[in-house]
Amino acid sequence: MSYLGLDIGTGGCKAVVFNGEGKELASAFREYPVLYPHPDWAELNPDEVIGKCFEIIAEVNMKIADPVVSMCISSQGEAFTPIDNNGRALGNAMVSSDARARDIAEEWSKDFGTGEIYKITGHTPHPLFTLYKILWVKENQPNVWESARYFLCFEDLFHLRAGIEPAISWPLAGRTMLFDVINHRWSSEILEAAGLSAQKLARPFAPGEITGTIDPSIGKKLGFKNPVLLVAGGHDQTCGALGAGVTEPGMCMYATGSVECFCPMLEGPGFSDELQRNNLCCYDYTIKGKYTSVAYSLTGGNILRWMRDELGQAEVESAARTGVNPYTLLLDAMPPEPTGLLVLPYFSATGTPYFDTRAKGAIIGLQLSTTKGEITKSFLEGVAMEMKLNLKLMEESGMKIDTFIATGGGTRNNTWTQLKADVLNKKIIVREVKEAGCYGASLLARSAVENVPVEQLLMDYKGEKLLFSPNPDYAKIYDAKFESYRQLYPVLKQFWKV
Repeated sequence: MSYLGLDIGTGGCKAVVFNGEGKELASAFREYPVLYPHPDWAELNPDEVIGKCFEIIAEVNMKIADPVVSMCISSQGEAFTPIDNNGRALGNAMVSSDARARDIAEEWSKDFGTGEIYKITGHTPHPLFTLYKILWVKENQPNVWESARYFLCFEDLFHLRAGIEPAISWPLAGRTMLFDVINHRWSSEILEAAGLSAQKLARPFAPGEITGTIDPSIGKKLGFKNPVLLVAGGHDQTCGALGAGVTEPGMCMYATGSVECFCPMLEGPGFSDELQRNNLCCYDYTIKGKYTSVAYSLTGGNILRWMRDELGQAEVESAARTGVNPYTLLLDAMPPEPTGLLVLPYFSATGTPYFDTRAKGAIIGLQLSTTKGEITKSFLEGVAMEMKLNLKLMEESGMKIDTFIATGGGTRNNTWTQLKADVLNKKIIVREVKEAGCYGASLLARSAVENVPVEQLLMDYKGEKLLFSPNPDYAKIYDAKFESYRQLYPVLKQFWKV
């Protein structure tokens, strides 16, 4: 028997099949574009996303002899699609960085009460959340609002397209700002205030619970050789943390993907004025009964993709000739030592701690002698500085973080991971599993079939590790730069209103 983990990300989707020993048997990936039709808008074509998910599932099934018996989804948060009575999409999915609901988020939350929202959902208001995006549809696209049978995130949309009544995991539901994270139900108070029926949302399930069996005719198209169970998964950050081995308090995932994120495991829910003030949330982890928080940069790894697309034409052309990844070429050109540049990495709305949708990026210190390699490194330094700021605030809020475990595509480049260790001045572990989100999802799929706690499955798996310790000389330089970095946002934000 084998188990499939599907990761539906903002920039692409991955399917990976693992056997009962945690060994990867096959994988496939498809990229899809984020659409920016207007300022502050960021969308995905949901039909393209699910279509490519189906493609990669069929592809991995062609590569394996050991048939898949269950699968589970690790999904990007917040993005949702309005669906009509025939199961068709009524519009594109608004992704996390879409900020069009900025004014609605501010006004609606003030009327409802930001403290009450935090008490129910464990989150502070921000236009990235599904609630405000749905309210934007209600206000600006009344025909879509009236015609919608469902409003579905990508985990639940996959259920629908797989012939199963839509179901959503507790961790992903927690990212909608519609979910009561203590009582694990859609919040009747929030739904009533929004004028939204719970019947238009998916069924909530604890992570690791079986939600249904894929329709046989659809399963055949996907290349499955037998009936396949679908198991509730989670928000991609929590699935990634699980796959990385975050199973104890004090452990924290450091993910590098489209969004760069910290995701620790907490023994139970924790709410405080300090956490709320710094926009540090609390919601369900991918181990039932445990909780988590996330601190993140929405620009994250997108900044390197922007560098490739806008300034990396030479690297893209060289990659086409040589077969070397263009990202590798960009990263190889970085100088070894810290740069003299200072970057505010707000190429999209900020994440924690500021939740500023009007923020803009900045690069300070350019000279005629500045090289492309320095610019690339300064961008990555800027994102790492933002994560260092978040780390300081998490620790000041009472979260103890002893161990970082790095995941995501960025871990394939040791230079990038070392840069993070130097900036944070913390040790970082990289495990053998590169696709931690898919692995975490596959563990939940396996746990449901074998009826073995997912923590036990992780204890049985001993992945190899790489350890990155901070270079003390570089860490000292970055500590000094960090003091300057903390001053950038308060000084520059006044110019964004012009």
